[in-house]
Amino acid sequence: MSAEPYVENPPLDWQHDGHILSAEQKKFYFKNGYIVIKNCVPKYELEKYRQRFQDICEGKNVLRDMTVMKDVSIAKSEYIQGEKAVTKVQDFNRDPVLFDYCKYPAVVDVAKDLIGTPKSNLIAMHTMLINKPPDSGKLTSRHPMHQDLQFFPFRPADYICCAWTAMEWVHRGNGCLVVVPGSHRDPGRLLEHEYPKWEGGVNKAYYGIENYDPSMPRLHVEMQAGDTVFFHPLLIHGSGANRTDGFRKAISCHYANDDVCRYINIEGTMQEESSREIIEIAKKRLRKFGQADDVDLDFSDLWRVRARAVNGKRANL
Repeated sequence: MSAEPYVENPPLDWQHDGHILSAEQKKFYFKNGYIVIKNCVPKYELEKYRQRFQDICEGKNVLRDMTVMKDVSIAKSEYIQGEKAVTKVQDFNRDPVLFDYCKYPAVVDVAKDLIGTPKSNLIAMHTMLINKPPDSGKLTSRHPMHQDLQFFPFRPADYICCAWTAMEWVHRGNGCLVVVPGSHRDPGRLLEHEYPKWEGGVNKAYYGIENYDPSMPRLHVEMQAGDTVFFHPLLIHGSGANRTDGFRKAISCHYANDDVCRYINIEGTMQEESSREIIEIAKKRLRKFGQADDVDLDFSDLWRVRARAVNGKRANL
């Protein structure tokens, strides 16, 4: 079943200046589904996140809530430990260093302008520090074109946005983000996703749009360290392979407006298959820490555990 569960979308104000963004900037986001804010996060903050990532790669103080993911092509090679194997650190909402990013005022204030008002209560729903090591030659460092809403059991989509901050120079050579401007409105709905049939293999949970049309007009979002792109969860986006000898790191947080968003039932929808895989990843982590193997996890409950209030009081999520 591919029908999207219906959730009424209350209107957002795109006509007036926000607390941080101008009316023109808000209209750009409304039309294109993304906006880049230059120098949003200072380099001294990025350095703290980078050092914490290095510690996690070395196995230092890895929190029970975290998911550390490794590239499928090199996870079992000589790089079992270290920066070359780790592609993502997910679910860092309980980490005192990395969660500072989610609370950083310059990031939070822009998110509020896009999905609410200065008084809105925001929840950090999905957190990632994304590392793109030099590609092994199998092109597994690329990420297929997808929509983030595929993984979220909460709505309305207009009240969710991602903040994605470059931790170093991000360009086409090392696999910058690629976006399809306006795709959050046209087609404006969640499309069918599946694992791409790539010869070199695909990393866990790297779902892509089924029958994606590569002729869609794409834009490569090249960024300097500290630049932050904010984008809509229905925006079609992905990233290329890292063809350099260096790394491409970014830190991101998906925010939801807790005053508006609610969990939905995805049973019987096209999200159900990916939800089962995400639940299995969570169970694998629990088993690692000696938790019962027969833990019964509901997808919405899993997200409730992940979520953490950024400001104000937590209410619905």
